[in-house]
Amino acid sequence: MVFVGMDHGTTGVSFTILSDQPVHFKIGRDELSKGKASALKELKNRIDIDSIDLMAITYAMGDGVNKITPINQVKDRGILSMDGAGKVTGGGTAVYDEISESGIPTVLIPGIHKNTECLDPRFKAAYSHHASSEKISICYNAYLETGFENMIVSDISSNSVSMIIEDGKIIGAMDACLGAMGIVHGPLDLEMLRDIDDGIKTANECFSRAGAVKIAEVDTNVSQAKEELILKYIKNEPKAELAFETMLMTVLMEIYGLAGIANNNMEGIVLTGSVGAMETPFNFYGKTKEKLENLAPVVKLPPTSGSVGSAQIAKAVFEGADSILGIDVQKGF
Repeated sequence: MVFVGMDHGTTGVSFTILSDQPVHFKIGRDELSKGKASALKELKNRIDIDSIDLMAITYAMGDGVNKITPINQVKDRGILSMDGAGKVTGGGTAVYDEISESGIPTVLIPGIHKNTECLDPRFKAAYSHHASSEKISICYNAYLETGFENMIVSDISSNSVSMIIEDGKIIGAMDACLGAMGIVHGPLDLEMLRDIDDGIKTANECFSRAGAVKIAEVDTNVSQAKEELILKYIKNEPKAELAFETMLMTVLMEIYGLAGIANNNMEGIVLTGSVGAMETPFNFYGKTKEKLENLAPVVKLPPTSGSVGSAQIAKAVFEGADSILGIDVQKGF
């Protein structure tokens, strides 16, 4: 049996093919936005697409749906708006349309937002949006890999988002514009809100310069931001070191904040993402683990956890699961 998972990330679109020998591959954001790559062609190069039993994909904020939904039942690609902070910038849209038109049995994974039924009512009351859809995939991969029913999962990469799971259900999350910094994205502070009000910058321009790039004065495209930050750090530039340390501080604040409102004792903290799993040249994982070990055991997952988790969701849905971590499954694929 063959199941495919897709993770629509900030720097590109990643795929995992779950079969006898799992296969991972990623198509860069620049290649997709310039029309130089086709997701369907890349899949066909690796597998007979007629053999795919089910694919599960993520797309953007995923705030237009609240169930894992067959793609032929989804309107407007499962999003409410393409504007504002976190707006869709292309590339992944072409991938979504290719898959939608391919005839491959596919389900769309929703984001975590105020209409997500399993959330604690207080999270729904406080925030309209909590996390984009690949975070559900990451949480499911963490759930299967660790067996933890009560945990905090923190995905730290271009943006940083942490989710809290209790009794095997996602009950809350902190969106990137509210909590911890990532490499590119971060919280919108007062200065940025004033810039938006004064028409100096758009919300998306502020959001896309609010992470470590702001501190380290990195000015490049999204796909190269992490590499440039690391290069500055290797060159011992003080602002680059400060950027990593500040990211670390904000991630710790976010995780401790979620642990502080938990109803259950946390069995573990799971770190993932290109920075969350990083040990060199900046030992982000080691430093985070050291600061959190009095809270719960800290483990890490590889950056492929998003696409792997999507494929694992496809497998579970195909086998008849009614819900994934509290997210209902809409039948009919």
